[in-house]
Amino acid sequence: MVTVGVEEEYLLLDAATGVPVARAEQVRQAAEQQPGIDRGEVQRELLQAQLEVATPVCETLDEVGAHLTRLRGALAEAAASHGCRLAAVGAAPFTDRLSVPVSDTPRYRTIHGDAPQLTDEQLITGMHVHVGVPDRGAGVALLNGLRPWLPLLVALSANSPLWNGTDTGFADWRTVVFSRWPVSGVPPHFDGAADYDARIRALVDTGLIGDVGRLYWQARLSERYPTVEIRAMDVQLRVDEAVMLTGLVRAVAATLLADPDPAHAAAFHPEALAAAVWYAARHGCTERLHDPRTGTLDSPPAVVDRVLDTLGPALRRHGDAPLVEPLLKRLLTEGNGAVRQLRELRRGGRAGLVDLISSVTDGTDGTDGTGSTDDATGSTGSTGSTGSTGSTEGADHPGRAAGPAR
Repeated sequence: MVTVGVEEEYLLLDAATGVPVARAEQVRQAAEQQPGIDRGEVQRELLQAQLEVATPVCETLDEVGAHLTRLRGALAEAAASHGCRLAAVGAAPFTDRLSVPVSDTPRYRTIHGDAPQLTDEQLITGMHVHVGVPDRGAGVALLNGLRPWLPLLVALSANSPLWNGTDTGFADWRTVVFSRWPVSGVPPHFDGAADYDARIRALVDTGLIGDVGRLYWQARLSERYPTVEIRAMDVQLRVDEAVMLTGLVRAVAATLLADPDPAHAAAFHPEALAAAVWYAARHGCTERLHDPRTGTLDSPPAVVDRVLDTLGPALRRHGDAPLVEPLLKRLLTEGNGAVRQLRELRRGGRAGLVDLISSVTDGTDGTDGTGSTDDATGSTGSTGSTGSTGSTEGADHPGRAAGPAR
C-alpha cells in the first residue's frame, strides 16, 4: 500500500470584484475556530491572499476527498465571514494595480527581498501530492522515473488560463510563472541518493539558493518525511478531480516503485522534457498529449488508454480504478479547469466566472464539487490552455501533515 497526502493552495478573492485580497490571517484564524478544523491544518502562504491546507496521511481516495471537502468548506465559510471568497484556481484571473503584501515571516520577507517583482507576481496556487517511499534510495529512483510523467500531469491539471483579466493563450499559466525561479521545472536525473544529496548540498553551500526548501522542481524529495512530493499540478476547481489526480499519481508511483526501469527513466533528455512541459502548459488537454512511455505526442484518448493500461494493475490493487478511470475520461470530454474557466468567462463574464470558481471550490454549486453544469464539448475558445505553479514557500511546507506517508 502506497499512502498519500495532499496539499492544496487557495486564493482569497474579493466577493464583489474577484481580485485577490490580503485577508489570509483573518480567514485562517476564523477557520481554526471551527470545530472540524485542527490547529495547524491551515497555513499561511507566500502572499497574504493565499492559504494552504494539508490532509493527514491517507490510505484511500475516499479519505482524501473527505478531508479536502471538509477543509474547503471550513475555509470558504471563514472567507465569507471576512467578505471574500475561496478560490481553487491555479492563477488569479483578475488583479488589482497594487501588489498583495508578502506574509509577515522572516522566510517570506527574505524571498521578497531576493526577488521582489517575481514574488509580487506569485498569485498562483498548486496541488502537491506526497507519496510514501521506503527509503531515500527508493525515493530518488522514483523521482527519476517520474520525470517523463510530469508533462502529462501538467496537461491534465491545467487550471490557470487567465492572468490580469486576459486569456494568456496557455492552459497552465502557473507553470510559466513558476518556471522563472531557479532550480525549477523537471528535475534532473540522479545517480542515486548520494548524488542527489551532494548536488542539492552544493547548491546551498555555494550560496546559489538559500536552503533546500528552494528546490522548486516539479517533483522532489521531502527533507522531513519519507515521501516524494509531486508539485507539477495546478490546484483543481473540483474536489473529485483533485482526488482523481491523487489516485493517478499514486498509481504512477506504485508502478515505478515495483519496477523502477532505470534505463527507461534515463532515456529522456532534459531539453525534450522541458519542451514537453511547455507544450502541456500551452495546450492542456485540447491538443495532443505527451506519452510518458514513448516520449511522443498523440491524441488524448490514445494516450489516456495506454496510460490506464500501464497503470491498471496499481489502480486496481489500491482500489482506485473506479474513481480514477471514469473521471479521467470525463475530463477529456468536459474539459479541465482551464477549459471551464474560459467557457464561463465567455458565457457569464467576470461576475459569472467568479461565481463559478467560488461555488465549485466550496461545493455550493450543487454538484458535490464536480461543477458539471456545462455541455461536454470541451471547447476552449481562442487558446484552450492554462498554467499553474506551486507555492514558493518551500521551507519544506510540503510535508507538514501529508509528509509521513509511507
